[in-house]
Order: sequence, then C-alpha cells, then structure tokens
Amino acid sequence: MAFWSESFENTTKDPKRKYRFKVTFDGLSVGANDTIWFAKTCGKPNFTVTESDHTFLNHKFYYPGRVEWQTISMTLVDPQHADGSTAEKLSTLAEAAGYTVPDTQQATLKSMSKGKAASSIGTVTIQQLDAEGEPIEEWKLVNPFIKTFKWGDLDYSADDLLELELELRYDWAECTIGNTVFFKPNSGAAQ
Repeated sequence: MAFWSESFENTTKDPKRKYRFKVTFDGLSVGANDTIWFAKTCGKPNFTVTESDHTFLNHKFYYPGRVEWQTISMTLVDPQHADGSTAEKLSTLAEAAGYTVPDTQQATLKSMSKGKAASSIGTVTIQQLDAEGEPIEEWKLVNPFIKTFKWGDLDYSADDLLELELELRYDWAECTIGNTVFFKPNSGAAQ
C-alpha cells in the first residue's frame, strides 16, 4: 500500500507541491498573460476570526466575531526587462494609486484612494498547479493594493539575486477548486 494511494498506476492524484504555482497581476504588464515568472515565494490567503466573550458566574463563553483576512507577502527577484525593471514597474503602481511627492513650489492636493490603488494593480491571481501545469486551486484577491514594498538589500559579500518584498492587502479572496467557488459574494455557502 502506497502512502498517498493504493496504487500510483491507477491514480493521477499527487499531493499539492509548494513549488508548483504561478502568480498573475492584471495591472503589471510583464509579458505572457502577465504571469509573474520571477516570483520566488508567495503566501496564500488566510483569515482569522475575532472573538468576544461573556462571563456568567464562574463560566466563560466565547462567540465568533468578524472575519479578518490577513495580508499576503511575496518575494520577487528583480530581472531587467527590455522595458524596465520589476522595481520600476511596481513603483509606477504607487503613482497610479495616487501617491505623489510633495512639491516645494506648490503643494499637490492629490492623494491615494482605494479605487485607484485597487485598479492600478488589477486582479491578482495565485494558482497552484498539478504536474501537467494545470490549475488545481486558484485564489483571486478582491480589491488588492500594495501595503508594503521593499526594494531589497545590497551586499558586497553575496552572489544572490536581488530580491524585492511585496505585501498585499485585500478585502477577501475567492477560492476555486474544480468547479466549486468558495467565499464568493452573495453565494451564502460554497457553490
């Protein structure tokens, strides 16, 4: 008896592998289907449920509260493209979100907004792939925007590729596994 199945000859189901994934940003033009081929690591969406408690005599009772989706962190390498570097492309997203440097001559009244921030980055999709490169699990971040961006560290003693760190905030994430969509608005339960 094999660990994952009775017989690998009769099944195509392997366990999910950490290295089989791809990330796409609709708002970041990097080539073929906007796949972030230079993604090194990527967290998956997760949430916590807040709680409140009620004390009655010598008993304590807990009640679920709100769902809070946590941020996602990604590590990217910074390759040079024919039309600029990844750091340059990500920097333009901050400007598209409404960030401007203060002008000493005339203060600008523009500021960031959620609408501009979410539309500048577009839809962010994280797919886990099978051995054939087909998606077996897909997460779409709803209203994502960049919360933290780090241009990386330089080091004379290292031969490593330059790594960029990106943290994304989003309202929630829709998960598709097979034909079932979880966390979809107005769905009530999984479809």
